[in-house]
Amino acid sequence: MTDHPEQVVAQSRHILVWDIYIRLFHWLLVALLAFSWWSGEQHEMEWHRRSGYAILFLLVFRLYWGFFGAGTACFAQFLRGPRAVIAYIPSVTKRPYHATTGHNPIGGWSVLLMLATLIAMVAAGLFAVDVDGLESGPLADYVSFDQGRIASDLHGWLFNILLALVALHVVAILYYLLRLRHNLIGPMIHGRRTAESGDAVDLRPGSPWKVLLGLLIAAACVCAIAFR
Repeated sequence: MTDHPEQVVAQSRHILVWDIYIRLFHWLLVALLAFSWWSGEQHEMEWHRRSGYAILFLLVFRLYWGFFGAGTACFAQFLRGPRAVIAYIPSVTKRPYHATTGHNPIGGWSVLLMLATLIAMVAAGLFAVDVDGLESGPLADYVSFDQGRIASDLHGWLFNILLALVALHVVAILYYLLRLRHNLIGPMIHGRRTAESGDAVDLRPGSPWKVLLGLLIAAACVCAIAFR
């Protein structure tokens, strides 16, 4: 017996799960982190500083959007308690895997950990001073030389921690793809995934006015530091 037409349509329906702002944040952050690493390795400190400002801009906007954005962008949507995390674990050990809308309970906390590491790394970079005292972050004047050196070391350590978190992130993506047959990369590019039974309607994008306000706040924060 063949499926009814309406069943076929339902099975092939795609829903929007990531708004354009989250997708741009994700891929711009990937590109900027790679560029920051390259510029730091090549001692192109002016470009390294500019890349850091751009990352700071993205982070401020992401924090804002986590509170005032829509749907899957909001922290309240994907940060779950211990019971939800424990209850979710069995679902990643067997197929068929039933996708959650947005970040799953484990993924949500991994996102928060990455954001916290990024914020701490950027903050340390703002106060960092190199060994010769020739290159320094824009806020290094507020700390002593020794404190600036500590901030510089912390900046490097946090980057290594971030690399480990990124590696775990990539391993998780491969596990979902190869073991659970669930593609996490595609939706982060085009925003959509195949709908499943019980899925809600498409994500409702956030207000453009809220987006503009978030961009202005992010820009103001960066300018206040870069042009103080």
